[in-house]
Amino acid sequence: MAEDEFEMIAQTLYGLEDVLAKELADLGATSITTHNRAVRFTGDTALLYKANLCLHTALRILVPIASFHVRDEHELYGAIHDMPWEDFMEVQDTLAVHCSLNSELFGHSQYLALKTKDAVCDRFREKTGQRPSVDVELPTLRIFLHVHGDRCTVSLDSSGNSLHERGYRDQTNIAPINEVLAAGMVLLSGWDQRSPFVDPMCGSGTVVIEASMLAYGIPPNHDRAQFGFERWMDFDQALWERIHTEAMAKVKTEGPVIMGGEISPNVARKAIANTHNAGLEHMITITTSAFADLKAPDDPGVLILNPPYGERMDKDEDIHALYRMIGDTLKKNWAGWTAWVITSNMEAAKSIKLTPKPKIRLYNGALDCRFLRYELYVGSRKRDPGVEGGPPDGA
Repeated sequence: MAEDEFEMIAQTLYGLEDVLAKELADLGATSITTHNRAVRFTGDTALLYKANLCLHTALRILVPIASFHVRDEHELYGAIHDMPWEDFMEVQDTLAVHCSLNSELFGHSQYLALKTKDAVCDRFREKTGQRPSVDVELPTLRIFLHVHGDRCTVSLDSSGNSLHERGYRDQTNIAPINEVLAAGMVLLSGWDQRSPFVDPMCGSGTVVIEASMLAYGIPPNHDRAQFGFERWMDFDQALWERIHTEAMAKVKTEGPVIMGGEISPNVARKAIANTHNAGLEHMITITTSAFADLKAPDDPGVLILNPPYGERMDKDEDIHALYRMIGDTLKKNWAGWTAWVITSNMEAAKSIKLTPKPKIRLYNGALDCRFLRYELYVGSRKRDPGVEGGPPDGA
């Protein structure tokens, strides 16, 4: 490891670890290893800034600064108290502490976060006679504690607010899909970012907006007001401006056909408003149309659908009829395309009457979902159970 390089951790959603690792490799990260909902990697300060700006599938970028064994809250307090916090903040600065806990030695993550805050503040009081303040909304320093068994890792959060908060989504519907999940689905689909891309049930437009940013090379967090690292004592303004300028210079001016369809005129208006908020209205076409009536672009490409799962449907609505319509429409109107469907309702998915391969496990919020790929062949493929055959096999 070069002298100016250090270890970082990019947090993500379950199932997106490999696509995030590839994104990091493309940015120049080294020593990349995947973990549950996280990717560890090595790089310099420029990469730290670039990762926050350019990664589509990261939730936040953490910088570990200490790791030690703890058996109780007293050992935790002592270890935190002994760390040189004056190297990272001043007494007039503010802090916030977040703790994730996976240990039988401790009962409550909030209690460990409180002990950590006390240890930092007590160190400053002993050295200066004053204590820094807590600011949970916009702290100078956001400290992340991860306790696994008897091992505690202390990290600094370089991102601030979660990186999925792109800033374009003023208009949303019930249970909108997370922006990081949307981007991850686009990357998992294998879309070449040149052929047409369609989300025929686009809701507030998140998936088509994320697809557009990928296709045009737009850094997903280019419009963020401030990152956490901009409040750090060692923030390099000139380096950050150079990183931002270089990234924006790579944005393309032309791209593929990207289209969203939405049956509700009111929801379609929200999607259009969000494309304007993102500055992508000239790249995306939003059409008010039922999926069955939506006209496919001339050239084949990729569809991604996030249909209702059945949790919020009225009792007189038939979730199986909806999925049967999806299957019928795919076979009738979208031959030659690759379709992906995300759903938590695998029983309803059987009504599509196509065999998905692969089936990737993802979580949409707390819902355990499968991301299902359907290859829609042109012409007759009667020997292929994926076209004529029965329901998908068990997940």
